[in-house]
Formats: sequence, C-alpha cells, structure tokens
Amino acid sequence: MEITFLGTSSGVPTRSRNVSSVALRLPQRAEVWLFDCGEGTQHQLLRSDVKISQITRIFVTHMHGDHVYGLAGLLASCGLAGSGQPIEIYGPPELKDYLHACAKYSHFKLPHHIRFHPIHPGILYEDAEFTVSCGLLKHRIPAYGYRIAEKDRPGRFNVEKAKALGIPPGPVYGELKQGKTVTLSDGRRIRGQTLCGEKEVGRKVIYCTDTVFCEGAIALSEDADVLIHEATFAHQDAQLAFDRLHSTSTMAAQVALAAQVKQLIMTHFSPRYAPGNALQLNDLLNEARTIFPNTILARDFMTYEVPRRSQIETSKIG
Repeated sequence: MEITFLGTSSGVPTRSRNVSSVALRLPQRAEVWLFDCGEGTQHQLLRSDVKISQITRIFVTHMHGDHVYGLAGLLASCGLAGSGQPIEIYGPPELKDYLHACAKYSHFKLPHHIRFHPIHPGILYEDAEFTVSCGLLKHRIPAYGYRIAEKDRPGRFNVEKAKALGIPPGPVYGELKQGKTVTLSDGRRIRGQTLCGEKEVGRKVIYCTDTVFCEGAIALSEDADVLIHEATFAHQDAQLAFDRLHSTSTMAAQVALAAQVKQLIMTHFSPRYAPGNALQLNDLLNEARTIFPNTILARDFMTYEVPRRSQIETSKIG
C-alpha cells in the first residue's frame, strides 16, 4: 500500500499545493483508489507516477468544490481515452446528480462503465483482501471519513515442515497455507495453522478531511497504521477552526493520540501559513508533535509506503 498526495491545500490552490486529492496505490493488484478529486487533480496525476489507467475506485468525502471540481474533467478524460476500465464511484447521494448535470451542460457523455454508490456510515466495499468503511464527521455539510482495512493474512508456510510430515506437494499446500484443516488420503488431519508462521496483521489507512475535532474521527481511526487528517489551522487560530468546522494541528494530534494510531500525516493546510508569513507549516508540525510525536506534514507528490507491522517491529529491534 502506497499513498501519494496529489493536493494538500485547503480551499484554494497555491503555487506549491493543489486542492484535495490522495491516491492509494495497491501494487499487488495494479489498482489505484482515489480519495477526493479537487480541481486540477488530473494535471497532478500526469505530473506524478500514478497511472490514471489504473484508477478503479474513487471515494469522495463531501460536496465542497475543492474536493469534487476535478472529478467531471477526470471522468471526461477517461471516457475520451476509451480504456473501458470500470470505475466505481462512492460519495454523497447528490454526487451522481452533480456529475450528470456537468455532463448535460458541458455536452460530454459520462463513460458507460462508471457506477455510482451513495455512501452511508458502515461498510461500503469488501473483497478477499480489503474492507472499506466510512463514518460521519463534523463539518458544515455532511462529510465522511474513510477507513481502508487490509485483511489479515496467514503467516509464511513452512514447506520443509510439511515435507517432513510426509504431506505430498499439490493443491493441498494451498489449503494449508490458508490455515485450513485438511484430511490426507491416509486419514491424518493436518491443521494448516501449525504449518504457518505468525499471521500478518492487515494494514489500516484512514482519511479524515474537512472536520472539526469529533468522536467520529477517533472511532474511525482506532488502531490505524496511518491517519491522514486535515490540519487547516494553527492552534492559535482555534476559534477560526471552530467557526468553520475545520481542525487545528493540535486537534489532528489529539485524534491520533486518542485512536492510538501509528503515524499521523497532516494535510489540507490553509494558505495563510505559506512561507513568508508569521506562522508557517513547521509551526503547525511542532504544535502537533508536542501531543503526538509521530507526525509528519504532507506535501504535493509526497509518497508514503505503509509498512507492515512486522517491518515496524523489526526496525524497533534493530
């Protein structure tokens, strides 16, 4: 799992930061899942290593323009490319009407392989490897956070031990690798779990943007490997955050601490903290780290590979 930030500004783009969009790359299945699609996202994609042709799912948090204005253009380009790749779109119910209106009044045809899924709190998508769920946050309009959970995988299969037990190679190895109990032709029952190492705990990535501090964000983020959380304002501008229902750097850190996440990545920064101003983004970073030390700042085109928990433990030992 690899996260690429395509836009890390709030509200409006700046010279160095575009508006909201995050790509989650799943190399093992050659897929990209896109979270939000602010204006100019397809240009950001073209400047990145993320392949537009691999986008299979798009998740929209809410209907504010800095999160959706790029979606119609991206879909139009996908239609012109004619790849025929199905794209599943998840978002508030009015997202479908918005895109159909864009298509109607700008005279383009939405690709026939686009499918819409109106979102609601709970599980939105599940397959053999992943579960995607969402929860309601606290913003001026309905806004949702997303939780992407990779399912646990059986540990490494011990082939040498299987051979020592006289288990013949073949399809039975596949079942044992999955931890199943198998009855051999000689009547022996072999528990696959006894031939596998410790299971690999699935990774969890959370995306929470456009919200003031709320319990919903904490519940969604529980025990996550990575929490991507907005930090529109500095702590001293907390009143602005409460007025506009956005988060400060310290609110993001408090969510990370309460949810016991492994890594906090802050994004969605107000342009008021650009270089040359009295307060800058490093000040927001320092504020957050006083509460939650494992905090970093996102920047456009930054890529973060989500480590497996076994890798984290190994690095600690080293």
